[in-house]
Amino acid sequence: MYEPRHYRLWTKDKDLVSFNVVVKETDLFIHAKSNLKKKALEVVLKQRALLEGYIARHPKFAATLEPFCVGDDAPHIVKQMAEAAEKVGVGPMAAVAGALAEFVGKELLEFSPEVIVENGGDIFLKSLDSKLVGIYTGKPPYSGKIALKIEPGETPVGVCTSSGTVGHSLSFGKADAVIVISSSTPLADAAATAIGNLVTEEGDLDRGIEFARGIEGLSGVAIIKDDRMALWGQVKIVRR
Repeated sequence: MYEPRHYRLWTKDKDLVSFNVVVKETDLFIHAKSNLKKKALEVVLKQRALLEGYIARHPKFAATLEPFCVGDDAPHIVKQMAEAAEKVGVGPMAAVAGALAEFVGKELLEFSPEVIVENGGDIFLKSLDSKLVGIYTGKPPYSGKIALKIEPGETPVGVCTSSGTVGHSLSFGKADAVIVISSSTPLADAAATAIGNLVTEEGDLDRGIEFARGIEGLSGVAIIKDDRMALWGQVKIVRR
């Protein structure tokens, strides 16, 4: 889902160029070895046109909060969103920000060995060195104090977040932040929403982790609620 910027990226690589691409709700912040804004914009416009065309023919795809079955003739981005949503039991639009980030990122990898695409808190990352991704929860004790460490061998990877207390995206839970790591950015995005829906109080963290463990394709999860944090999988938390 679309989120405010829950992340801040720290990188020692001064060679990366940063630029923005904004089309309607899609607000990308991109790092690459050169300014690829024109190419990124082309990809966004193409993928949004495919997605919007499908929604015009199948309005329920955008409205439903449950998995939606798509046909073989659906665009690839629609299929990726539907597949991710099916795995975790949410509507396909829960994967839209992650899907767009990944589609843009993979296209840009043809022109840059390193690419980082952030779409409102959902990140596609391909790096040649370690990266720290700071976590924002909006309140103490963790906000701005900790970061995820992503090693180059773990990339390309998707790192996505959902929050029931920060931002305007739809969540039925009250987690301050649910961060999901997966080789599939659409899946990480959808899973963050699904896990976040389960967490309304501190006692629900174990429930959220147990649900995450059953989702094939996830490599790590962090759930933060008030002053508690639960971790599972390949999650490296470091203090800033």
